Amino acid sequence: MTRRARVAVLISGRGSNMAALLDAAAAPDYPAEIALVLSNRADAAGLERARAVGVPIAVVESCDFRGDRAGFEAALDAELRGHGVEIVALAGFMRVLTPGFVARWRDRLVNVHPSLLPAFPGLDTHARALAAGVRLHGCTVHLVREGVDDGPILIQAAVPVLADDTEAALAARVLAQEHRIYPAALAWLAAGRVRVESGLARVEGAMAAGALANPLPTMVPLPTNRADTHEE
Repeated sequence: MTRRARVAVLISGRGSNMAALLDAAAAPDYPAEIALVLSNRADAAGLERARAVGVPIAVVESCDFRGDRAGFEAALDAELRGHGVEIVALAGFMRVLTPGFVARWRDRLVNVHPSLLPAFPGLDTHARALAAGVRLHGCTVHLVREGVDDGPILIQAAVPVLADDTEAALAARVLAQEHRIYPAALAWLAAGRVRVESGLARVEGAMAAGALANPLPTMVPLPTNRADTHEE
């Protein structure tokens, strides 16, 4: 059997993307195994889901390290090392990681963000997309760098923004796409198919198909009796 990369999923809440990764990793041919689910909150609902399927869990309470980010991240690293983790997947982990932590896990630290980066980094992405009047919104899986929601993009998915959209309706459509693309991106990384060149991620064997447009353009026929038409 081909060896699978050991992945830790970091969460702070219900962990719906964590659940998508757990489901994907249940397939015997998936190139990664979820070796640990770690939360900075003991009450994170996603911990119970991980426990129910037999995945080891750990908690490093961020509130125990107020004003001591170095101590908090040292405790994170200790858990990751103790479980033999090779790749870290952020899935709704609501802590900003220091440049030192990001550097230690460079190109092995991956995140999913609910916008088409570089548009709308940070919080409240769906409300901001609606306020901006964009026609396409979506989600991005990227390797993590020091900046907030910054780093080489692995994959993106777009959804149309509808005329009567609410923030909740748009968020639900985007989340469904997050659950599709995050397992794919993690599989590429675990299988060694990702390389970073000049700050851009290249994925071996990945293909893009078609184009997206919203609203769809229609072909308008030219009039046959234009006033400026004349014979020479």
